[in-house]
This record gives sequence, structure tokens and C-alpha cells, in this order.
Amino acid sequence: QVQLVESGGGLVQPGGSLRLSCAASGSIFNINAMGWYRQAPGKERELVATITSGGTINYTDSVKGRFTISRDNAKNTVYLQMNSLNAEDTAVYYCNIVLTGRTAQYQYWGQGTQVTVSS
Repeated sequence: QVQLVESGGGLVQPGGSLRLSCAASGSIFNINAMGWYRQAPGKERELVATITSGGTINYTDSVKGRFTISRDNAKNTVYLQMNSLNAEDTAVYYCNIVLTGRTAQYQYWGQGTQVTVSS
């Protein structure tokens, strides 16, 4: 079993910054990718950013230039630095990890952390 523990969410004013962290523990093996998704009220969950074991990074267009994803492989931890936040960034942010087994991939989710951007 794999556990993902997120931290760093909260309330921030427009234009402010937050840093999310997600630490993975348990039966960690062959990490394929780690990343962040978000879900705003009444909307579907969407990809925010991912980073593969090889360092390939992908961002959704709306966060490019404002958010930065990074990871500490030794700590099995992924970070999301969020700058220039605006109201449209308000959502529950979920950490995600994809592990590659011999015959299948396994995906796990964190419990989510609320990010609210409001004055």
C-alpha cells in the first residue's frame, strides 16, 4: 500500500504564493511519475502539473509561467510552487503517483488539500 500526505494548502490573497508538498510512503517502487491535479466546485478534476522519473515536466496551459513542479527523489516527495495565484486557482489540489510494476501501472491519490484564493 502507498500513502500520500499533502501539506501547504490554505487561504491566500490574489497575487500571492503557496507551496504544496506531497510525501509518498509505503510500498514505493519504480515511480513513473508524480504530479498534482485539482478540482474546483462543480468542475471535473484536471491535471495541473506532472513530473516523470526522467524529469520530463508537463503543465496545463493556465498555470504555465506561474507554477513550478519539482521533486526530491531521495524523499519520494513532490512539490508545487504556486505564484501569482488568482481566483481561478481555487480548488482542492490532489497529489498523484504512478508506479510501474512488471505487468501493470498503479495509481494512488492523496486526500487533497484546499487552496483558496480570495481577498
